[in-house]
Amino acid sequence: MRVLHTSDWHVGRTFHGRDLLADQEQVLSGLADLVTTERVDVVVISGDLYDRAVPSGEAVEMCVRVLARVREAGAQIVVTPGNHDSAARVGAFAEFAAAGGLHLRTRICGLHEPVLLDDAHGPVAFYGIPYLEPDPARRALQSCGDVPGAGDVDARGHAAVLTEAMRRITTDLRARASQTRSVVLAHAFVTGGEPTESERTIAVGGVEQVPGSVFDGAHYVALGHLHGPQRLDEHLRYSGSPVAYSFSEARQRKSVWLVDLAESGLAGVERRELPVPRRLATVRATLDDLLAHEQYADLEEAYLSATLTDEVRPLEAMRRLQQRFPHAVHLEWEPDAGRATSTLRYSEAVRGRDDHTLARGFVADCRGSEPTTSEQELLSEALRSADVAEAAG
Repeated sequence: MRVLHTSDWHVGRTFHGRDLLADQEQVLSGLADLVTTERVDVVVISGDLYDRAVPSGEAVEMCVRVLARVREAGAQIVVTPGNHDSAARVGAFAEFAAAGGLHLRTRICGLHEPVLLDDAHGPVAFYGIPYLEPDPARRALQSCGDVPGAGDVDARGHAAVLTEAMRRITTDLRARASQTRSVVLAHAFVTGGEPTESERTIAVGGVEQVPGSVFDGAHYVALGHLHGPQRLDEHLRYSGSPVAYSFSEARQRKSVWLVDLAESGLAGVERRELPVPRRLATVRATLDDLLAHEQYADLEEAYLSATLTDEVRPLEAMRRLQQRFPHAVHLEWEPDAGRATSTLRYSEAVRGRDDHTLARGFVADCRGSEPTTSEQELLSEALRSADVAEAAG
């Protein structure tokens, strides 16, 4: 059996205020082509299908289109929710969806009940561990009743609830035929993994990291949560996100894992890189140099993070920068000579400008984009109120 390991789609996420739905659909739709060309039997999504617990209608519609293409290409789909998802919403109509080949494993009390799919060598059991926030998960595990293999559910922390989850899974697996192979989907921060700036912390209820030994007993563990593809052990891997969500991911090559299961278990894992709809780039220079020099021409179509080194902070820098680099989304000011000298000269740059222009420029510099018309009206109203209060003493 061949499994395609993916995670952290974060459908509906924005990038410094830019809508990424078109980029996401372009990349994720390509998974259907991989299913066809690589003869994939099962696609797994290990958490964070959506970026929000309540995704927008547009995000849901796009996700449905992508999942339908993958299913039409011939693969079964197994999904478990992450810390960004609402397990209840992702798992809605799970029984009906399973009839069409979409298996939604979202219930904590059902995490030891696998999706069983057969190949020429017998069954493969896919277990989905939804994201387990320690205290709510501990209470949910306690309420599950008489579950085979249930252990101590009074212990607290990420490692404790995941250990209990895996205890229930391995107990179920041991009760099955000896030739049953296993794939575990889990959304967690495993010790040894390297985070980026775009993951939301899961340090709730204690230390967020868990040891890889928690997952001993599974033939393959498809991890989600960290956005960089990485191998912690031959059978223990993060696929990473299919699209970059922070400039700390600019050097990553986004990819998925092709996992082959033979009669005795894991037979091999191969990496397949994903297309990049728009690359990320960072640059450090003065604003005038960025606007004038041909050496920066290759950055014009990239999502750009610019650090300006001008001695005096340029006014309306983002607006001017976007005239040449329309996809510039992030701006910082770090003068080479140091901020102390530059601050003394800032008064020269603002001399002769009215309060509204200064306030608008301040908002644009801090946020990286010009204030909207309604925001400018609010600024004007606030300044008028200040003038009235000052005149009244």
